[in-house]
Amino acid sequence: MPTALIHDWLNQIGGAEDVLESLVRLFPSAPVFTSMYWPEMMPPHYHEWDIRVSFMDRLPLVHQHQQPYLLLYPRAFESFDLSGFDLVISNKSGFCHGVRPAAGAMHICYCLTPTRYAWGFDDYAAREGLSAPMRAALRPVLRGLQRWDKAAAQRVDHFIAISSEIQRRIAQFYGRESVVIYPPVETARFQPAARPEDYFLLLGRLIPYKRTDLAVQAFNRLGLPLVVAGDGRDRARLEAMAKPNVRFLGRVSDGEAADLMARCRAFVFPGLEDFGIAPVQAMAAGRPVIAYSGGGALDTVVEGRTGLFFREQTPNSLEAAVRSFDDTCFETGVIRRHAKQFDTTVFEQRLMDFVREKQKGT
Repeated sequence: MPTALIHDWLNQIGGAEDVLESLVRLFPSAPVFTSMYWPEMMPPHYHEWDIRVSFMDRLPLVHQHQQPYLLLYPRAFESFDLSGFDLVISNKSGFCHGVRPAAGAMHICYCLTPTRYAWGFDDYAAREGLSAPMRAALRPVLRGLQRWDKAAAQRVDHFIAISSEIQRRIAQFYGRESVVIYPPVETARFQPAARPEDYFLLLGRLIPYKRTDLAVQAFNRLGLPLVVAGDGRDRARLEAMAKPNVRFLGRVSDGEAADLMARCRAFVFPGLEDFGIAPVQAMAAGRPVIAYSGGGALDTVVEGRTGLFFREQTPNSLEAAVRSFDDTCFETGVIRRHAKQFDTTVFEQRLMDFVREKQKGT
């Protein structure tokens, strides 16, 4: 079946691109339609793909600064000519579900989240530091985006959600049913260490909504060693508040990340995420996770078997969870077996089973 893959933008690497890599493996002859593509920031093997961009790719500085062009994304995705494709799969966190497939074609949307700009504007504005006048000016625009976003969602034939939290949001904002298929994690990259060392680990982008500040404040009080790996615009603020027991490594390689995860006492995950790949990676290395009890962590962490939760996003709640943490309560083999259900091979098999099932039903 001639297939088109739809992706929001290709100017950075993240979890959405892990999904895209799997989709390209599953549909190697399918072109990738996207709003814009910055080859210098993407892996070299992307250059071998059939990537087709919208008119937005020619706009000034769009690769580096995409937010000012917010209102153009709906038009960009609706402008693609998808005639000749019987199957369309959109990998969506923004606007790419708004494509218009040919009559009779099937559109399956793998939904990373309903469009954050439209439905989570207050949180987005706070993270980006938008002024009160800017927020007030944007609110009427956002209402129009919400109307477009919900209408576009009605054109999708089938929704897949990455977690129970996203399944709930799809029902809330779009009024649509969905099934959950967890995103791919390369669990084979992670192996346990012979013996864990005496530090806790936090790894990821250092930006406000990740709530690394909670971990820094909690470990300042605890006095226990916390290693923070990753970089981002929040790093200077976090380093300024940290005591000597909190160590910042900056950006680390994939190999270094796997080694850090294997040797930590536990992985700390204080943010509220749609899914959260890093905790699954830590569990693939056999290490327990101390996570905030919300979002995707509720799907990936099993309390008492693969980690434990703290119930409020506060330093006090996280501190109490760390104080109650006991390494001897967790078995490496049990944790690793749990992580394997999120492996890339499982994702690809479940997705293909879903596609075949829907094709038979047409």
